[in-house]
Amino acid sequence: MEPSAALSQDAFAGALRGFATRYWDRHRFHVRLHAGGCSPAEIRSWVANRWYYQRCLAQKNAAVISRCPLPEVRRAWLSRVSFHDGTHDGEGGLADWLVLAEAVGLTREEVLDERHVLRGVRFAVDGYLQFCQTRPWTEAVAATLTEMFAPELMATRVLAWRQHYGWIQPDGFAYFDNRIPVARSDSEATLDLVLTHCRGAEQQQAAIAALRFKCDVLGAMLDAVDYAAMTE
Repeated sequence: MEPSAALSQDAFAGALRGFATRYWDRHRFHVRLHAGGCSPAEIRSWVANRWYYQRCLAQKNAAVISRCPLPEVRRAWLSRVSFHDGTHDGEGGLADWLVLAEAVGLTREEVLDERHVLRGVRFAVDGYLQFCQTRPWTEAVAATLTEMFAPELMATRVLAWRQHYGWIQPDGFAYFDNRIPVARSDSEATLDLVLTHCRGAEQQQAAIAALRFKCDVLGAMLDAVDYAAMTE
């Protein structure tokens, strides 16, 4: 059997962008969340469980750096660690997420001790982190390409929450306000990295599989949150 030919850059980029149809914005929980159909308890569950994912992102990005042999890539990727961890205590994406948690009625203590994290969410996030810690750096980078779809979803979420959930304290939206422009910029840089460093057919297919896996991780997280809401 002859080996598969590599895709052109346009075709490869199109295949990656095509995962928009698998992104978690179409999950029924997200649809309900944005339509104003979630109870305060369901929103708190989503925020508390999403914390577990947010907490792993700096570690995931550090794993990319540790496995990448290219100093120019490591230098560029370093800002992704500091975005989430901040450069000082009380700063960064994780700190902003804790403000969001308080804005929806959670205490920092119950978020930090992860008492609300569902086993399905924990399993999915742990699997994603292990993937990034053990697979080639190009695959870990490709898995982050869900960033291509995230900014518009976050912008939609902020508008929907302000419209439907007036009880959420306004300072809770700081995470999204800070993350949306960064995610737009990061996604362009990430796609360029994948297109540049995944040239052969095998690398391209591995990158596509990595992005498919990441979409499944995000979907599995929502499956768990949605199922918990239905069984309460």
